[in-house]
Amino acid sequence: MADEERNEAEAPLFLSSVAEVARLLHLDHAAGVPGDRRARHLAHAVRKPLLDRAGLPEEFFAPLMAAAVHDPDPSFCRWFVEPALYAFGRRRVMTALLNYLRTGTDAERAGAERAWYCAHLPLRADRSPAYAPEGSRDPALDECRDVVDKWLEYAASAHRKEGAAEGLVAACLGDG
Repeated sequence: MADEERNEAEAPLFLSSVAEVARLLHLDHAAGVPGDRRARHLAHAVRKPLLDRAGLPEEFFAPLMAAAVHDPDPSFCRWFVEPALYAFGRRRVMTALLNYLRTGTDAERAGAERAWYCAHLPLRADRSPAYAPEGSRDPALDECRDVVDKWLEYAASAHRKEGAAEGLVAACLGDG
């Protein structure tokens, strides 16, 4: 799928996800913003309030992950991954992205791959009030080696399947 087609397909899903995050934050900054710019406008509006919170209620998790995965601009999915990392932990964020990779649409799998890169951001006590006053947090929130191993295993098996499918197509076309 071409980038432009992917962006058009993801735009409504991104808008609904980021609009839900804004609603949960009680922000209504999109009134009067043209439809084609509304999602990015809301994304800008929620960025700082998300990072300024010491924690986020459970209801934020799914919309943050959806916004990260459906953000058509790979430069900005970090705006949703980073606060999720601080609030819910690296393990949970990576597990959600792995689920998108395994069960999502083509666009969601591509978005999960983009967001996976951001899920490795270093977490710093001076960046978020999610840390305890002494600069610590529960290490279990960020223990993710097993999830990384599952991601790599799944990605390798998917790549092998794609290679096998390409070989089959080439053989059927007489190229193999």
